[in-house]
Amino acid sequence: MTDQELQTLVETISEAFFGKSFRHRARFNRRLRTTGGRYLLHSHDIELNPRHLQEHGEAELIGIIKHELCHYHLHLEKRGYRHRDREFRELLKQVGGSRYCQQVSGGRTRLPYRYELVCRECGMRYKRKRKMNPARYRCGRCRGKLSLRELARADGS
Repeated sequence: MTDQELQTLVETISEAFFGKSFRHRARFNRRLRTTGGRYLLHSHDIELNPRHLQEHGEAELIGIIKHELCHYHLHLEKRGYRHRDREFRELLKQVGGSRYCQQVSGGRTRLPYRYELVCRECGMRYKRKRKMNPARYRCGRCRGKLSLRELARADGS
């Protein structure tokens, strides 16, 4: 699906379910990782994650579009457009939009713990993802000096 086809789909859904026109831009944003889409408050545009269409199909994408259109129309009407607002939740239920989207692959990747700080006094251990200077810090339990140790990596390097 191209951005132009997405624009047409969003305009059609807006007219059919909300009875109002969508007068701004809808586009795919490949940089979105952990969310299905987002409504931009300042430009009033809608950005959608293309991986939801690829992995879960058009029905999932339509649910996300309805969710973002709820934000869009309520914000333009100066009504409660946030997730916690009653008006938003009621409109979302009324149009049949999805409250949460399914997870997609390629989301957040966690860095492995590569370093460990060990207290010389009490033996307390602190895991770290990044290297740091242990001379600048002290143990949180006993205020002892710390030493940095590199952990063995899972891939053997």
